Order: sequence, then structure tokens, then C-alpha cells
Amino acid sequence: MVNVRLGKTGITVNKNGFGALPIQRIPMEDAVRLLHKACDGGMNFYDTARMYTDSEEKLGAAFSDRREHIKISSKTGAVTAEGFWKDLETTLRNLKTDHLDIYQFHNPAFCPKPGDESGIYDAALEAKEKGMILHIGITNHRLNVAREAIESGLYETLQFPFCYLSGEQEFGLLEACKKQDMGFLSMKALSGGLIVNAAAAYAFQAQYETLPLWGIQREEELDQFLSFINDPPVMNGELSAVIEKDRKELSGNFCRGCGYCMPCPAGIEINNCARMSLLLRRSPAQPYLTEAWQAKMKLIEDCRHCDSCRKKCPYGLDTPELLKKNYEDYKEVLAGKKV
Repeated sequence: MVNVRLGKTGITVNKNGFGALPIQRIPMEDAVRLLHKACDGGMNFYDTARMYTDSEEKLGAAFSDRREHIKISSKTGAVTAEGFWKDLETTLRNLKTDHLDIYQFHNPAFCPKPGDESGIYDAALEAKEKGMILHIGITNHRLNVAREAIESGLYETLQFPFCYLSGEQEFGLLEACKKQDMGFLSMKALSGGLIVNAAAAYAFQAQYETLPLWGIQREEELDQFLSFINDPPVMNGELSAVIEKDRKELSGNFCRGCGYCMPCPAGIEINNCARMSLLLRRSPAQPYLTEAWQAKMKLIEDCRHCDSCRKKCPYGLDTPELLKKNYEDYKEVLAGKKV
């Protein structure tokens, strides 16, 4: 069994974190059964958020009588102190607990600090003093906000996209967190579905002081990660070859799904629509061919060509052109002309 320490929080948990966003898509009974199996199998860190619809409620139903055996983190997207307290009280009620081990600001466009106009960091300090939260963290998709959060010394954890497709920027954040003794939670450890070899993904994360959060929805997914607890994959020639192959295939002109370009003024979900061709071919295609996804892709027709997304892309991608190409390919797949 491999454990990881989350920096100055002192929290030490199994290397497999349970990302609870996907369980909002399954019925309560199935979610509770899945969560019980995860806990019984040795997973002891669970990450959710106020905006993940009923994810918190499902965790509360599963763990109200097992709270002492697990660590829970949640997030607030509040931008005012009033919103912060409303979210926190709702979250604690949903989770059926009197405290959160880590409470994170959810992808704010700025770095909350004491005395700023929002008042949310001051509210978090007060909540910490009251024992409602034990540690203050932040999640983000923006390099500048993440860097500012690390340099501020105000945060105990950072949650940021990190996987074996990451670039120098993300590795720089990881190193900076290490120097500040901040816990690092790896968001999108499977690159939002582009990485299909879980053993390679785990072996990569095992090389660093990170806590990967695996988004789990199905029992077969859970079984795979539970198997890593007693038999953790280690980097070897075979897994290194998988990683190098993926890096070559996915290097250069492809969208990593980091979301730095968001939000889009036309409402386009750029971080998924601009890589749709990859998602269709590297993961089960059917979930992306639903009416809901067809509507999302159709929004590309409303692109205003404002160039905002291209200017914000840290990888220098021509995002509008990627959207156009992925939409053309998507329509051909729908028409049965491509696989």
C-alpha cells in the first residue's frame, strides 16, 4: 500500500483518491454501494464539490457512519462571504458531517486573499477557527492564479490538472508546491479520458508527491484502482513505452482540456469540443454522440471569432481552427462516414 502526505496539512492517505464528480450521474443506491466498496477496499480520500449536483448527498448517505475512517474535501464557487457561508452550511448538511478536512475555492478567476473585496478568504479563516474546515485549499485551471496561490503562502493544498501529458508549466507548479510544503491534488489524472491505460497513469503519478483523483462512476473502474492498492504499478519498460507512445500521438497540436481558455462568450465548451476527435477514438464514443453532446458541438457554429480562447491558450494552439476541424469530424462520425 502506497500513501501520500498532503504537505503541511499532515494528512496522509492512500495514493488513490476518489474523484466524486462522476457519481452524480448514477442512482443513489448504486453510488452508495460503489462508495462503500471503495472505502472497504482501502480508498480513504474523497473529493467532491457544491456544484456537483447531488454528489455531496451521495457521499453523506454512504459515509455518515464511517466518517472517522475517511478524509473529505469539497469546494465552493462562491465569490462573496455570504455565498461562502451558504455553500459551506449546505455542504456540511449534505455530507452529514460537522467538518471538512479540506475546503477549496473552486477554480476562482482570482486568488482570494485576506482583506480583498470578496471576503471569502476571511470567511474561510473564520470557518477554520470554528473547526468547520480543517485546511484551506484552492483548485484552478489558470497557471497565473495557481502560481499566485502558491507564492502567497495562504494555501495548504493546490488541485490542478496533472498527468503524463502535462508540460513544463505543470511540473513547475508541482515543484513550487513542494518548496512551499503544499499538498498537490492531481486533477484530470487521466486527462479527461484521453489516457486509457490506468496502470501507466498510476505509475507516472507514483513518481511524484501527488494525490491523483480518479473520476469513478463504474464498478469496473473502481476495481482497477482498488487493485493498485495491494499491487501498485511501478514504472517499467512496458509502461514507459505506453507513455512515450501517447506523448508522441498527443504531442503538439491537440487540446489538453485544461480549460485555461474558458469561459467562452458563445457558450462553447471549448476544453472538450476542441478535442472531440480524440475523445471519440480514445474512449467509448457513444456517450459523446447523445443529443446533449450534439447540441454542445452545434454551438461551435456560433463562434464569434473573438480570438479570446487562442490568446489564452498556454500551449499556443489555434483553438478556433481546432474547434472547426473537430466539428467537421464530429458531423462525419454522426453521419456514419467515419469511425
